[in-house]
Amino acid sequence: MPRQPRLDIPDVLHHVIVRGIERRDIFADEADKERFVASLSALLTKSATKCFAWALMSNHFHLLLMPTRITLAETMRRLLTGYAVYFNRKYKRCGHLFQNRYKSILCEEEPYFLELVRYIHLNPLRASIVADLDGLENYHWSGHAVLLGKRTMEGQETDEVLARFGNGKDRSLRGYRQFIADGIATGKRDDLVGGGLKRSQPDCLESGEITRFDERILGSGGFVELLTQGDNLRVNSKAPLALDALLDKVCLVTGVAAERLQYPGKERAVARARAIFCCLAVREYGYSATEAGKSIGLGSAGGSIAVRRGGELLKCDPALRDEITGKAS
Repeated sequence: MPRQPRLDIPDVLHHVIVRGIERRDIFADEADKERFVASLSALLTKSATKCFAWALMSNHFHLLLMPTRITLAETMRRLLTGYAVYFNRKYKRCGHLFQNRYKSILCEEEPYFLELVRYIHLNPLRASIVADLDGLENYHWSGHAVLLGKRTMEGQETDEVLARFGNGKDRSLRGYRQFIADGIATGKRDDLVGGGLKRSQPDCLESGEITRFDERILGSGGFVELLTQGDNLRVNSKAPLALDALLDKVCLVTGVAAERLQYPGKERAVARARAIFCCLAVREYGYSATEAGKSIGLGSAGGSIAVRRGGELLKCDPALRDEITGKAS
């Protein structure tokens, strides 16, 4: 059966996995890793691709990327071709360096973002490249060290990750460290490496219904449906309600003017309306937290925080959700 075409959609998380051919090493020494990281950093900046997590092992690597302006395919072509040419020249070899084509899984931002960051950054520990968390903090070949300030890498989005663990550098670093430590007990997390039915099985067991799934996508049935239509890729998928229309509905119900949501401010009513808007945009209409946040002047981290807070508010007042979405009886 032929492989399905890759999904390459801007402003969506992509978990990228690349392995050496026949699982052979693609990094022979630290100079190779440094060359790769330098190339990756340069390409991230040039292509405006966001990188939230990365980890290099001897024969493979993981990236958590969000393409914005340039397609993922073009960025990966430049990265892999450039590195393969360097590696073959250095070691006087010829032929393919990487196994088949790279694997790319589109991932729903909520609730997978932080789980994927943790999964990727724990890879060196799970692979016994480092012995413990102290060793992981000093392993320079993953984004974990960058988040902790042990090394620098231009192009890695550190603030958008750390902001999810609280305000202030010290508090966010403590929260992030603890989050990583708590992940050790979760094991390999095979459910984060593939989409499709593997992802949907827990939902099926609980509800007795098979949700929409696709092996190229890690996310809810609604998220899968948003990105695909029948057997055809919807590259420019449109949610059933435009963000500006949703914003108008939220403002009408909450009594907060739209312009107040789009400018900085910490008024309680404004923060409440922002949270409700972001939560509904993500959980009801399939937008990413980045898209929802951007439409009201928030970054990716701020959007994700608003989604969680909005979920808490709407859980306490489900009638408000129904009134805004038009589901009230």
